[in-house]
Amino acid sequence: MSARFSPQYQTLQPGISEQLPEPLRELVPTLCIAIATIAFAPVLHVANPILAIAVETLIGVAIVVAAPTHAPAVAIFVLFFQNLFVSLLSPLVSVPSDLDFMKGYNFLVCSVMWLATFALYVLGRRNQSADANRIMGWGIFTLAVVGLYFAIGFVQNGQAASVYLRNIVLPLFLFQLSLLTAATYQVRATPFLVTLGIVLILCGYIEFAFRDFWLAVTNGYTFWGFDELKATHSGTWEAEMRATGNVPVTLKDRFSFDFLNTPLLEGFGLSKILRIHGPNMSAISFGYGIAFFGLFLASVGRPLFALAALPLLILCSVKGALITVIFVVAAWISTRLLGAVVTLGLGLVGLMVFAIVAIHVGLQIGDYHVIGLMGGWHGFLEKPLGRGLGIGGNLSEGYFSIDWSAAQQAGTIDGAVESAVGVLIYQMGIAAFVPLGFYFAMALKAWRLYASSGNLTQGLAGFGVMVVLLNGLFQEEALFAPPALGLLLALTGLVIGSQIRMQTIADREAELDPSIGYRPAA
Repeated sequence: MSARFSPQYQTLQPGISEQLPEPLRELVPTLCIAIATIAFAPVLHVANPILAIAVETLIGVAIVVAAPTHAPAVAIFVLFFQNLFVSLLSPLVSVPSDLDFMKGYNFLVCSVMWLATFALYVLGRRNQSADANRIMGWGIFTLAVVGLYFAIGFVQNGQAASVYLRNIVLPLFLFQLSLLTAATYQVRATPFLVTLGIVLILCGYIEFAFRDFWLAVTNGYTFWGFDELKATHSGTWEAEMRATGNVPVTLKDRFSFDFLNTPLLEGFGLSKILRIHGPNMSAISFGYGIAFFGLFLASVGRPLFALAALPLLILCSVKGALITVIFVVAAWISTRLLGAVVTLGLGLVGLMVFAIVAIHVGLQIGDYHVIGLMGGWHGFLEKPLGRGLGIGGNLSEGYFSIDWSAAQQAGTIDGAVESAVGVLIYQMGIAAFVPLGFYFAMALKAWRLYASSGNLTQGLAGFGVMVVLLNGLFQEEALFAPPALGLLLALTGLVIGSQIRMQTIADREAELDPSIGYRPAA
């Protein structure tokens, strides 16, 4: 790119990277920064929590100021590997509350990087395009609405309100961080994301083939021991045992689930499987992560690695992740055969039909997620303006006393659980459609880019977000677990931001040299 343009549109190249082979020039610095960002947080916390918070805050600011192009990749890395480092140091922890606090440093780092990026954006607002400013304006409005309902809920249940605030705003933070970074700098995230995807796939297969070795080398028995202690004290185990009838004895019993955890497959003779949880120590989050990276690897021309991810989806046994892969691949194929406009129409109809059928079948079989969704719907009709964040949901005080047998017979419950959309409309009322509408609008924008370019990664960002929004009807983690919606919104921010940057460059070239004329961004 010509040097006559503003430095903010230049690619940042650390000096050390110039000494590396071309494929490693972006990968190695990003990986080193990402590991350094989060690996030492648990160590510092054991020494002094205040010191850990201060150091992680400074690191987050330093990344945005000195190496901003690495920020989105660092955010994605810490979402997947924070718990691995926490698990490695879990023998040094004395109580479950310390372990829970240590798990939150990834949110701290992501929030600080977002806040620093947002502050720089506000200070230099005129240097961004009108399109970026418009998207940021709607995003800020969305955050303001969520903040209002947080304030309402905080006075009633501060801890639960804080948790739901984190769950809702983190995907928005990841989107805006990625959008502003990609709109300002040339971000080469593909080599890092390909490497990260391969590493996660390898971790999954190692855990599957050598479970005892994996648990031993990661101190998994200690990590999960704290989780068991917390579940016992909170009543989670008792509630699960009453609901499912399963009484776990060993750690592997806890990992054992019916395939896809649904009674619909009971007659097919499918035995229980041991779920894999990956380095982030969560089967559902890891399942969504594997689904994302499998699709991403396919979109950037790594089909063999993408195929290697498919068996792990089965071993994670996460319905939402499998549904995401099926719908996105179908959308890719349909676009080649029928075009993007027809595919989008058929895709949206297909998603609506799937939702209707799933709700109908779920009510027939007494599915907890559908029952929780109906509880949210009835709560919405009762109070259309909502109740405040933290009121209702899986963190509510009455969750562990739910009589699921009575709920299955009634087809609903008093409250909203097990459904992200159900919880949102219960807590925020009609205002819940502000964040949901914003997500959908950004998905449509990414899809329009895919329609004009045919870039599969843009198609993944666009339709992937739509499918995860559908999954949010039947699963809390779909919208609230960062590797689900958060990861896809980070990708959406990158693809939209990159297009805005390229369009800005084209416009500036046309201004400086009118003979160039208008050239639409690729």
